Amino acid sequence: MAKVLVTGFAPFGGEAVNPSWQAVSALAAHRDDVAAVELPCEFGASLPTLRQAIERHGPELVVCVGQAGGRPDVTPERVAVNLVDARIPDNAGAQPVDVPVIDGGPAAYFSSLPVKACVATIRAAGVPASVSHTAGTYVCNQVFYGLMHLLTTDFPGLRGGFVHVPFSPEQVAAAGTAAPSLDVTRTTEALAALVDTALSVAEDLAVPAGALH
Repeated sequence: MAKVLVTGFAPFGGEAVNPSWQAVSALAAHRDDVAAVELPCEFGASLPTLRQAIERHGPELVVCVGQAGGRPDVTPERVAVNLVDARIPDNAGAQPVDVPVIDGGPAAYFSSLPVKACVATIRAAGVPASVSHTAGTYVCNQVFYGLMHLLTTDFPGLRGGFVHVPFSPEQVAAAGTAAPSLDVTRTTEALAALVDTALSVAEDLAVPAGALH
């Protein structure tokens, strides 16, 4: 069984690729301790697929990865909120608005990854990174919250969290925009640094990483 389960998403929003899946599949291809699973960008199917992957691989660490187009750096997420408010339909055409991820669940969960230590290690590898305090209200946040709920209720002792990655250069070139991007090779290096840190660091760094707005 793999020690680490990493997940990425299928392309969505008209994109031909998703750098989250490109990076996690590349990571798993070079590490025997990592298994990669692609999640559908669908509200109805993402969490069942995630649960099946956890049951199948029996990892000690789960890192879910998603695309955050427009962000310039790799951003480990700190807080998952119990809210779905979809600005665009998912790949199955669903567009839920103002509904909870889990009925009756707590308002929020914190990641159990050492997010600040992960950011420091990613930066030390030469890749831009920062702590994020919101994973949005789309499928990424649904998976982040759903993961943390699963770890709290059904898989005690298992640690996990979520990280967003920027567009890839090919996406920006295809769109003809000036949006920030990061080469998938560098994104993969950042995820490798994050995984190694999460496996070896139990207590996070006590350094400022908050936001003013």
